[in-house]
Order: sequence, then C-alpha cells, then structure tokens
Amino acid sequence: MPTYERTTRVAAPLEEVWAFHSRVEGLEALTPDFMNLRVERVVGPDGEPDPEVLETGARIDMSMRPFDVGPRQTWTSVIRAREAHDGAAYFRDTMEDGPFPEWEHTHLFYADDGETICRDRVRYRLPGGPLGRLAEPFGDVGFEPMFAGRHRKTKQVLE
Repeated sequence: MPTYERTTRVAAPLEEVWAFHSRVEGLEALTPDFMNLRVERVVGPDGEPDPEVLETGARIDMSMRPFDVGPRQTWTSVIRAREAHDGAAYFRDTMEDGPFPEWEHTHLFYADDGETICRDRVRYRLPGGPLGRLAEPFGDVGFEPMFAGRHRKTKQVLE
C-alpha cells in the first residue's frame, strides 16, 4: 500500500504539541481552509459526546468539500491507538467511512531538546479501483499541499 510521510520540527515542548493534537480543535485548526471541513459529531470511546481528548475508540464524523467543488464528502475517522511515554507519543486513526478504500494515518511526536519532531505517515488506497491503483505513485502530489499546510499551521500555533 502506498505511504505518504512528512516531518517537521516544532519549537515547542512535546507536552504542548501532543495536547494540541489530542483534541478535535487541533484537527479543525490544522485542516486547510480549502478543504471546507465541518466536524459533524465527535463521540468518545464510552459514547460520551464531544470528549475533551480523542482517546482510543473515539469517532469523528466530518464532511469536506475541497475547493467548494462537488458535493460534500463524508468521512468517519476512528482513533485506533494512542500512546505517550518516554519522550514520544503517537496516535493512529483509520477512515471507517469516506472517499478512500483504505486510509490509516499515524501521527508521531518525538521530544528533541525542548522541541518536538512531528511526523505524519499516511498509508492509503486511492478510489477508482484499477485506475486509482495506477495513480497511487502520484498520490503525494495531492497530499503535499494539505500536509504542508497542516505542518505550517502547527508551527504558527505552537511556536
């Protein structure tokens, strides 16, 4: 399965970067405006609405309309794993429902001398069956503007 990765150093401590990325407000702040994100519903692992922290089992129902083109696309993301210890933290979400046949996004954070190294790793399958698979080597071209914007915004908000 194809993989996209992007890494950025943020001049902020791991605890602050981790806390920011652990809330739905972080997702909203980091999603570029051109995606026209709307968070429809957030449910915690025990069914509680609008949890403060996105723990393992939390579900986020959202919709997007990139560049205001076409109908809104629905997307359900589920936090599958979340851990923090010894100067490192990560969480992994998968798309349960949405435009991609497969989507697994791992958010990795490493403390480094008072700063934080942030790495996004996305494993995906493009829609479109065999034609989508032919286009997968070029998937980075589509992901780069979104993730470059997310990393730039992370620096703006936290540094």
